[in-house]
Amino acid sequence: MGRSSKDKRDIYYRLAKEEGWRARSAFKLLQLDHEFNLFTGVNRAVDLCAAPGSWSQVLSRKLRGQEEGGEQGEEVKIVAVDLQAMAPLPGVTQIQGDITKVSTAQEIIRHFEGQPADLVVCDGAPDVTGLHDVDEYIQAQLLLAALNITTHVLKPGGTFVAKIFRGKDVTLLYSQLKIFFSGVTCSKPRSSRNSSIEAFVVCQNYSPPEGYVPNMSNPLLDHSYDVDFNQLEGPNRVIVPFLACGDLSAFDSDRTYPLQLDAGKRYEYTPPAQPPIAPPYQQACHLRRNNLLSREDALSNRPNTSHDETAPPAEST
Repeated sequence: MGRSSKDKRDIYYRLAKEEGWRARSAFKLLQLDHEFNLFTGVNRAVDLCAAPGSWSQVLSRKLRGQEEGGEQGEEVKIVAVDLQAMAPLPGVTQIQGDITKVSTAQEIIRHFEGQPADLVVCDGAPDVTGLHDVDEYIQAQLLLAALNITTHVLKPGGTFVAKIFRGKDVTLLYSQLKIFFSGVTCSKPRSSRNSSIEAFVVCQNYSPPEGYVPNMSNPLLDHSYDVDFNQLEGPNRVIVPFLACGDLSAFDSDRTYPLQLDAGKRYEYTPPAQPPIAPPYQQACHLRRNNLLSREDALSNRPNTSHDETAPPAEST
């Protein structure tokens, strides 16, 4: 298998490289915007869990493009937040911080000169384990953390977009989101694989409950309020609209395409737009390139059984 094999298996990965996006997920936000007009009237935007930066790229190109085209009366400001370092992007202020800390919310507002955001997006997801119940639970907690910091930085009437895993208890998350937003839609972009349980919630018209005070110590409402998230059951579990977005003539994310898409254009391999900065697997790659990993693997994978070292080796068959 050569380096072009993934270009055949994942058309959006290939298109992302050719168009200069840092990741294929850029197309998901573009298709969501095509359906919901997310960027209309947006001057201040926040990208949570931003690394490697493809959604921040979309925000930068779209919002700053509107500004340069004279469609914006106010300066566009974009803030990207992540625990990991991210390569710089034009027009994007980066905060390397924790979305569960109130100091991060304060720093976001400080970059907006005391003004709340018009739009908050979050494409964050955990490293999946393959255990669906565990993955869904961790993703739900990440979504609630993103929702919590959003209540600190989003203006009334603003929009929140986040990744969600559609599990058996997803209606509980919908119920929690409906308390803060009058409009909640579950959407599946065409660039998101059908085989994946991921989708995106588009939450519009932020309108928190009367008297609600954001609190970083608890991502859910306090028990003193009339609405208690933990008691939502039965008819309180809401069903939100589901919308598949993206042009029906767009590429199928689950299909394998030939390298030669156009008869008049010769295929050429394109490297990724931005290599990761200090990824956690960097040391392992270094060891493998220098042939230092194989011996360690052999020792770690060696069966822990006692045997007579003087015994002759088994006959080869």
